[in-house]
Amino acid sequence: MLQPLSRTHRTILLIGASRGLGLGMAEEFARRGWHVVGTVREGPRTALHDLADRHPNRIMVETVDITRPDQIVSLRERLSDRQFDMLFINAGTTNLQQEIAGEIAIDEYARVMDTNALGPMRVIERLQHLVRADGLIGVMSSGQGSITNNTNGLREVYRSSKAALNQLVRSYSARHAGQPRALVLLAPGWIRTELGGPDAPYGLEESVPLLVDVLLGQQGKPGLAYLDRQGNTVPW
Repeated sequence: MLQPLSRTHRTILLIGASRGLGLGMAEEFARRGWHVVGTVREGPRTALHDLADRHPNRIMVETVDITRPDQIVSLRERLSDRQFDMLFINAGTTNLQQEIAGEIAIDEYARVMDTNALGPMRVIERLQHLVRADGLIGVMSSGQGSITNNTNGLREVYRSSKAALNQLVRSYSARHAGQPRALVLLAPGWIRTELGGPDAPYGLEESVPLLVDVLLGQQGKPGLAYLDRQGNTVPW
């Protein structure tokens, strides 16, 4: 297990790092010299465990399910002696693309909304004090959460969950106006992952460094930004 880190180390708590973008970001941050605490849900061994074995002094694996408030509190207690430069919440889910909001089962809509909107806010509210006062809190959003850019419909349930996430983070930002901490909603683009599917135009290898660059570039910039993979502002 990693020892408590001094203030000279750059550290990130990365929620949802078992696969896809989260796993790629854990590896990229470690490659750039950061110490990473990455989380997975309880269950079988993941690729993050393998990555931690290859980088035992850089990467530590923790467990949490963001739909379980008790697990978030337990994670906070286990990490109570840590201070992180960055908290980034990548965990998320999707549903069948063709499902129409007015026809989807209530339980399925609640599952997507709980994971994509309420879950990240639970993490932020309960773990914010683990992040340095001048650090950064970020969440993986989506360009599909933009109301302005929604000109073709489709993916109604997923879009609504990301739009709700954006609104909730914006409310959080308003409640904490004037504080030095940076807040980022990151829209990565359509990427070939298990969630994104095989038809996405972008690969992990080209995408992950860009996303990490955007986050690093927002350090020390107080207030909320909604940015794409190039660091451009996404319209709300």
